[in-house]
Amino acid sequence: MTDPQLVLTEGVQRALAAAFGQEYAAEDPLIRPSQFADYQANVAMSLARRLGRSPREVAQEIAGHIDIPGQVEVSGPGFINLTLSDGWLAAQSGEQLADERLGVATEAQQTVIVDYSAPNAAKEMHVGHLRTTVVGDALVRVQEHLGHRVIRQNHLGDWGTPFGMLIEHLLDIGEEAAVAQLSAGAGNDYYQAARAKFDNDPAFGERARARVVTLQAEDPETMRLWHIFMGATIRYFNKVYTQLNVTLTDDDIAGESMYNAVLAQVCDDLQERGVAVISDGALCVFPPGFTGREGQPLPFMIRKSDGGYGYATTDLATIRYRVQDLKADRLLYVIGATQALHMQMLFASARMAGWLPDHVQAEHVQIGSVLGSDGKMFKTRAGKSIKLLELLEEGESRAAAVLADRDYDAATQAEIGQAVGMGAVKYADLSVSHDSEYVFDFDRMLALTGNTGPYLQYATARIRSIFRRGEYDPASARGPIRIGHPAERALALQLLGFGAIVSEVGAASTPHRLCAFLFDTASAFTTFYENCPVLKADSEEDRQSRLALAALTLRVLTQGLDLLGIEVPERM
Repeated sequence: MTDPQLVLTEGVQRALAAAFGQEYAAEDPLIRPSQFADYQANVAMSLARRLGRSPREVAQEIAGHIDIPGQVEVSGPGFINLTLSDGWLAAQSGEQLADERLGVATEAQQTVIVDYSAPNAAKEMHVGHLRTTVVGDALVRVQEHLGHRVIRQNHLGDWGTPFGMLIEHLLDIGEEAAVAQLSAGAGNDYYQAARAKFDNDPAFGERARARVVTLQAEDPETMRLWHIFMGATIRYFNKVYTQLNVTLTDDDIAGESMYNAVLAQVCDDLQERGVAVISDGALCVFPPGFTGREGQPLPFMIRKSDGGYGYATTDLATIRYRVQDLKADRLLYVIGATQALHMQMLFASARMAGWLPDHVQAEHVQIGSVLGSDGKMFKTRAGKSIKLLELLEEGESRAAAVLADRDYDAATQAEIGQAVGMGAVKYADLSVSHDSEYVFDFDRMLALTGNTGPYLQYATARIRSIFRRGEYDPASARGPIRIGHPAERALALQLLGFGAIVSEVGAASTPHRLCAFLFDTASAFTTFYENCPVLKADSEEDRQSRLALAALTLRVLTQGLDLLGIEVPERM
């Protein structure tokens, strides 16, 4: 099958070359959906001044050379309306139905490394970790579906001076009690208790500082205790990942501790190359173009004046490892928008060092904040961060309540509640641009109407119910597809855009665009269902055609939601 927009783009570009010369063949035809046709090409408006002619005259010249499977018409001051033929749409839809990949092309393979989730091992996961985890996992799924070799990297905050006091607190309360508390997700309580002792008990503070020294020296007993702490913490993280149905595993953990042994070498290499210099006792890189308030060069500090290392050091070591050892072609850092300056300076410094060559693409996928109904950071009424696991469990219970009137047994009800609750939370996050803020609102998330996860899940369940009532198997629907009603045409045209949107999401890291496409698809199906009887169609040919369109819609919605990491229940 062929994407309609691609067919039209190529057709208009050939017409541009024929009308005005080969130098115009690569011009963007500026094709957009239109309410007056399937699509509209606006290129004549942008070319008119360059050609010294009126836009309508240019449009008519282009239209005279356009050869597409459909109709061409010039309207208004110079718009070119493009309408594909019903026969072409039907044939392409049939090819899409027969295609296992539903028109999604497999791209030339790259090694794509996605850095996401990355909670702090000394704290429990809160709602702020939701977005980087959910967005990152959707991007991973899309990249893998496009044929790329994807390496997940969960860059845990699992090293540093706080671990001195955390390990000493573990010894104070006992290994068993510490493991139980951390595995249960009470990391904040654990951390606060250790911090209180560090601030108020001089003897404990001395022990904690001494423990940092043994940790940095990788003393065997200290490392044993560190592994106990980390093991319990990771077990809690895995509960959250399981609940969210994300694909991160223990094999994907590549925390700060992984780079501890090479930080000194990183600093030495940068200094020897002249990339880093001593400034006020600290070792810094000064990437060009970054200045402070008074116009002074902004330092990217990789070694503090006391000899300690920071995030900049570890992050440079990370880039070097991912490019040199993992052979990355593309790096996606799914990290909070507040880190934008740090990420820009990191990439610039790595390029200065030669560790991020021009052929490697490095991107900061900026993650906006989650807000409460008051427009402020989402917290409890007491001002504390809301535990992510508790929030997810509440989502499930609320989803079960929304679906309480369904006549299902308890096990089925729980299964549907879990899928709908998690789908609602994830879709609400993914359906807005990842760099935008959004308000966390369970009532809106769980609505069965509007642009929500449950609405899309319900759309797939409704399609399945059609096949159950008619005693048909969706997998056996073959058509042939015929286009007769405007609602059939609109649905077929919408479905044919699936391959292009998945490719676009992969290229631009924009899962919200896939959400918008799926919502438009479900809406187009609703209009089709209301206007085109399926099981009670006037003829057997129409029935088989509409069953095929319904089956194709089901597959596109199911595949699209799977790429977002959203499960689709059989019934709702």
